[in-house]
Amino acid sequence: MSDEVPGRPPQGGLAQALQVPRNAKLGVLAGVGFAIAVYAFRVLELFGPFAGTREYPVLGPEGWFAVLAFVLASSTALLVTAVLTLVSAYGLLKET
Repeated sequence: MSDEVPGRPPQGGLAQALQVPRNAKLGVLAGVGFAIAVYAFRVLELFGPFAGTREYPVLGPEGWFAVLAFVLASSTALLVTAVLTLVSAYGLLKET
C-alpha cells in the first residue's frame, strides 16, 4: 500500500534528488559533535574556570548545560542540513 496520490508525481523524488536524508545524517553528526565539544569545554572547564558564579536551581550546572547542549545540537543540525540541501539544490540547478 502506497501513500502516493494517484495522478501526482511521487513526493519522495525531490527529497531524494536534493539528498535530504544524507544531509540530515551529516547535520545530526555535526550538531551532536559540536554540542559535545562545547559541553565538554564548559562543564569540564578545559580552558580554566569561567568568571562569575551563578546558582543553577534543580538541575545544577551540568544539567542546565546538557539542556543547552541539546538545543545547540538541534539548531546546528538543522542549519547544516539546510545549508547542505541548498548546496544540493544549487548543484541541480547548474546541471539543468
